[in-house]
Amino acid sequence: MTTYTDDTEIDDLVASFLSGNLPKAEWTHAAHFAAALWLLRHRPECAELAVMRGLIRAYNTATGTANASSSGYHETITIASMRTAKSFLETHPPNTPLFCVLDALMAGPPGRSDWLLAYWNRETLFSPDARSRWVDPDKAALPI
Repeated sequence: MTTYTDDTEIDDLVASFLSGNLPKAEWTHAAHFAAALWLLRHRPECAELAVMRGLIRAYNTATGTANASSSGYHETITIASMRTAKSFLETHPPNTPLFCVLDALMAGPPGRSDWLLAYWNRETLFSPDARSRWVDPDKAALPI
């Protein structure tokens, strides 16, 4: 479960992420989905893949994480997570507080940091190929 208690906390998280000032320890699994939901709702142009790719790579660089074949930006995880966040957000009325949407999302399978291993074999998902481009699931189709 998340520790966000209102949307202001998510607003602050996203501002820190976008500026590259979010401490790396605060860039948790829940924070990733909080940022995705916020961008989808408030800045949908930033939720487009090319922009997201740039935002994540810039944040990684700002926090000393190399964007390489074994670390940093991961294309397949980003696409799967953004599709999941978008699909989940669309199931809630537009005025639902984001922290409530996030809590509901985190209470389901995507709330587990290993949730994508239901769809990809570990070797496939964490391969340099999947990190650099979209790789289709090799265990089960994503439900979205």
